[in-house]
Amino acid sequence: MRKRPISYLRSLGAHIGEGCEIYPSANFMEPYLISLGNNVRINEGVQFVTHDGGVWVIRNKYRKYKNVDLFGKIKVGDNVHIGTNAVIMPGVSIGNNCIIGVGSIVTKDIPDGSIAVGVPARVIEDVNEYLDKNKEKFINTKQLSNEDKKDYLMEHL
Repeated sequence: MRKRPISYLRSLGAHIGEGCEIYPSANFMEPYLISLGNNVRINEGVQFVTHDGGVWVIRNKYRKYKNVDLFGKIKVGDNVHIGTNAVIMPGVSIGNNCIIGVGSIVTKDIPDGSIAVGVPARVIEDVNEYLDKNKEKFINTKQLSNEDKKDYLMEHL
């Protein structure tokens, strides 16, 4: 993908809200079938698969289906993080305020406020549980320079 993936994907028909971050290695098949809400982050290697490649077998086995395809739209709500190398399958909706774990394969809808991980992805907790479990471990480093962050982490971890 190009250095400015959001502009490029929009030019191909993807609906992408405001405040989104999409890493260049993310792959959007049929971008016009994909909708992202506001403040969505798509990490490295994420795949949005909008068609079912299994019809290859049907096309070749049954002559009357030689020209068929099978598609599904993908919808991602607001304030969602999709981790590195996750795969989002056709027809899936991901709700608002969700986290999708690294390497997960999302085959079913994910409700608002959920954290889903695994193959296939399943909901393991909600965002409030995640906050409660981790808030004592949070470190305020987001606004630091890379060098200052490195120094802080090397000293405190």
